[in-house]
Amino acid sequence: MSHADSHPGDSGGDGTRRDFLYIATGAVGAVTTGAAVWPLIDQMNPSADVLALASIEVDIGEVETGTQLTVKWRGRPVFIRRRTAEEIAAARAVDLADLKDPGAENKNLPADADASDANRALDKAGEWLVMIGVCTHLGCVPLGNGAGEFGGWFCPCHGSHYDTSGRIRKGPAPKNLEVPLVAFISDTVIKLG
Repeated sequence: MSHADSHPGDSGGDGTRRDFLYIATGAVGAVTTGAAVWPLIDQMNPSADVLALASIEVDIGEVETGTQLTVKWRGRPVFIRRRTAEEIAAARAVDLADLKDPGAENKNLPADADASDANRALDKAGEWLVMIGVCTHLGCVPLGNGAGEFGGWFCPCHGSHYDTSGRIRKGPAPKNLEVPLVAFISDTVIKLG
């Protein structure tokens, strides 16, 4: 009696069993590898304290016209300025051709938005201006409250002058002060992030 006769209807049974063993071994290996690698991937997620700082709410109800509130967010200062009518008028009177950085540098707008004051202010009237308070030259914190030649902010480290809209006007800084993701969530509270 031949080998084929001893196992009727099982032609190539060893091949089928072998294929099953290969597939089962590969599947177990893939699951084991996934179980071993997942903790390494998971550790790259932000920690709870970082997630807590991903966005913050700031009460701006007590900020008087012509003054600035500075808060710390994601380890950086954020300037929240309630501008006067004169500051708004000065910012809106600037010819965009005079600007060193023509981009809005506003995370709330498309990357190609221009640096007009309307594209940098938080509200339509232009009263509120919110910016990351870090000089775009070497990361110093500029002085505010009308400092510098253009009545906005001045970085004394290397002499960068920003106007009343936070746009670089003179000095080595290459970019305007960055406007972060920000929005009003009530009449007196804004949310950063």
